[in-house]
Amino acid sequence: MKITIINGQNHRGSTQMVARKLAEKVGGEITEFFLPRDFDEPCLGCYSCFQADMTRCPHNEKLRAITEAMDASDVIILASPVYVFHATGQMMSLLDHYGTRWMVHRPEEGMFRKQGVCISTAAGGGMAATNRDMADSLEFWGMAKVYRLGFGVQAVRPEEIPPRILRRIERSTDRLARRIRRNAGRIGVTLRGRFWFAMTRLMHRMAKDPANPDYAYWEKRGWHGRVRPWKQA
Repeated sequence: MKITIINGQNHRGSTQMVARKLAEKVGGEITEFFLPRDFDEPCLGCYSCFQADMTRCPHNEKLRAITEAMDASDVIILASPVYVFHATGQMMSLLDHYGTRWMVHRPEEGMFRKQGVCISTAAGGGMAATNRDMADSLEFWGMAKVYRLGFGVQAVRPEEIPPRILRRIERSTDRLARRIRRNAGRIGVTLRGRFWFAMTRLMHRMAKDPANPDYAYWEKRGWHGRVRPWKQA
């Protein structure tokens, strides 16, 4: 399998350690990015991607390596330490650039064949909210499976993590790696993604607008009819 890890920070801390450990247990070709080292641009709100497509984004060239790696992957891992009870600003800034790929706009068909993982760590709490920040994008992209791992590591550096928590990390990543391997190659969509697909399709059918790039995208793929991107042809 091909795995892409996107780290919401530059340093190799506890969160990166867990993400790398999981990827190695799943096995396969691993591509890893660090933010903001590998992408450091905020979304400008210029609306170019919505009016045309992502190639019109002013940051498209800088974003290309990450986009191509995600599109070629079977598994995408988003990893962020908890910053003020949320994902890092660098992670959210990256995800802002993929707004047109949300289910309510123009989801990439390949995402329905991928699995996603959200990983967060903190010395204390905030993992659930941080994982939710990232899972929102993975689920709205249309991923077949989205998993979440959060650990309160009670440490600042990986080498300071207490042994009992390290054992829990090992057990959790073992279990999740087995699930990911078992679900490899399956096509599907989360319940949340299926709901928003149905809602968007209904809105398009109620207000037909061929000039709208979103409507045209769906019409071209037959999604206004019987075709569903999570079903085999």
